Amino acid sequence: MYNVNMNIGKKLKELRCSQNLTQEELSNKLNISRVNYNRYEKDKVRPDYETIIKIADFYDITLDELFDRKLI
Repeated sequence: MYNVNMNIGKKLKELRCSQNLTQEELSNKLNISRVNYNRYEKDKVRPDYETIIKIADFYDITLDELFDRKLI
C-alpha cells in the first residue's frame, strides 16, 4: 500500500527554494504563468498532467518523488 501526498504545494516550494529560484524564474523556465505556479504552491489548484511532467523533468525527479509517494 502507498501513501500519496496529493497536495504538492509544500514540495513544489521546497524544490524551488532548493534551487534558489523565484516563482517568476521557475515559471519562465517551465513556460507557465507565475500566477498559476503560485496557485500550485498554495494548493489552490492542482497542476495538469503536462505541467506535472515538466516539473518532474526540470528537477530530474520521478513522479513518486514529486508526490512524496512512499510504501507504507
